[in-house]
Amino acid sequence: MNSTIATLGPVGSDCQLAARQYRPEAELLLFNRLSETLAAFTSGRAEMALIPVYNTREGEVKEYFRHMATLESGYWIDNVVLPIHLSIGTPDLADTAADEIDTIVGRGSVFRQCDEYIDTHYPDATRMAVQDIDQAMVEIRQFARTNCAVIESEELVRRHGFKLLAREVVSHNRTRFAVLGREPAASTGYDATAIITRPLRDRVGMLADILGEFTRRGINILDLRSENDIKTQKLRIYLEVEGHRDTPLLRAALETIASVVIEEERCLKVLGSFPRVDMRVKQIRSFGFIGSGAMSRWFAERLENEGYATLTTGRTSTLRPEEMVSQVDVVVVCVPISVTASTISAYGPLLGDGQALIILAGESEKTLATALATTRPGVEVMFVHNLWGPQALTMKDKNAALVRTERSGSFCSEFESFLYKHGADIYHDTPSRHDLLMGVGQKLPTTLSVALAMTLRQHDIDYGDIGSHSTLTSLYGILAMARVHNQNPRTYAEIMATGGEGGKIVRSFVDNLHYLIDCAEEGKIEEISVIMEENRKTMPPEFLRNRMKQARAVDELISNPVMKNG
Repeated sequence: MNSTIATLGPVGSDCQLAARQYRPEAELLLFNRLSETLAAFTSGRAEMALIPVYNTREGEVKEYFRHMATLESGYWIDNVVLPIHLSIGTPDLADTAADEIDTIVGRGSVFRQCDEYIDTHYPDATRMAVQDIDQAMVEIRQFARTNCAVIESEELVRRHGFKLLAREVVSHNRTRFAVLGREPAASTGYDATAIITRPLRDRVGMLADILGEFTRRGINILDLRSENDIKTQKLRIYLEVEGHRDTPLLRAALETIASVVIEEERCLKVLGSFPRVDMRVKQIRSFGFIGSGAMSRWFAERLENEGYATLTTGRTSTLRPEEMVSQVDVVVVCVPISVTASTISAYGPLLGDGQALIILAGESEKTLATALATTRPGVEVMFVHNLWGPQALTMKDKNAALVRTERSGSFCSEFESFLYKHGADIYHDTPSRHDLLMGVGQKLPTTLSVALAMTLRQHDIDYGDIGSHSTLTSLYGILAMARVHNQNPRTYAEIMATGGEGGKIVRSFVDNLHYLIDCAEEGKIEEISVIMEENRKTMPPEFLRNRMKQARAVDELISNPVMKNG
């Protein structure tokens, strides 16, 4: 038995075309009003309903927002995105010239999509918005209103025997239609969930607190709008977020919002979960990883959540890197720093024009030089250094250093947009600047942490005594030492062994350290004081203020008795 879909008519309308695309064999019930369409669904006359919810030209459909809020049964289960091809035509009764048209007839939503076109080509014409465009076109022909034009789909214009004056009058015009069904949709792994609140009592910071529950869990908000309830004038908030309603992360966010943030019974209504819709046009379809470690899996999982296909290869994978390269759009090299350049040399020549190579590593000069030398000129190349590990829940507020090359194109930009969307703080470097700053930010601190632990071990220092003889400031180095030694030693050994500009930072530090040790042992207090004053002159006041603020926050945390004795 064929299913039944209620939607907006007439035959040839965008809704009818979208419904036919979604379920070609379905029986369609066509209505002139959205309220009639939803009534047919809620009463059981139709098994499904299809309604327009968003247009790239006019934005959200306000009427939909109000009606969806009142639905007590059914779920939003799917979407259809349809290019909208609008044409303008006149009744084929006389040879009407464009400058003779004084009235343009169309639906209100069509006028909103065509504002710019009408203002440019028919600035003096009267706009007549109608609910039943089918009947309006019949009457135009019946009463020979040759000075009237209609803007609608080309199919509808031709079906009524109208003469086309212009086709495709609006570019980049697409509409998203929501499909409503009786049962909730199962998870696909690439989903979104629509939620609407009941009318809410006024409370300072309510919206910010609601959004914060999603943000701190790394849940991206796809859509947000609000409207005052007509009857009570209380605020209603509509949200569309990434993820399925049954995932633990999203379920926890919704439960906290309802019970802790809003604190009202039945304050949230989940309209439904459905396969995610991206109104943007993605150019990348697939990513392939060379390197099957935890960091590769971390990125692959998040890329899959964005709708990309991923393949992961490594030393023990069944699929070999040389087989994978030709199957993907973007190849990502994510291997230990010490073998990154040799890995690129081995597999870079296999990439073809129109593909991209993204390098996830800690050293840029050597790896980028290798990539540019071993890949074809038509291969995009970009270096990305993510300054977080696979233990991170999200990349929000984490640093990412990017080195773009003269061959970084649209694929590289799309990957950068992926990082930006997930909240990474992106910094653009040159190869030498990146390696120099990594010497300051990673190579030197790691070396100090390992050297400090070696010193404590050599002098048989009791770790239980360290806290009782440390100031809060001196504890910072101890904390860094503990953190480094609580993780994979190979990772930090790789960081210390990186080459490039970063090496001179460590060497310079060692030379300065020897000099200061000599000054201290010789009692040159004034000389050391002068050095510190000169150092401070090079530090911008804003830098000192911000870092002192961070230091005090850390002090407050580690001064807490629970943390101090932990």
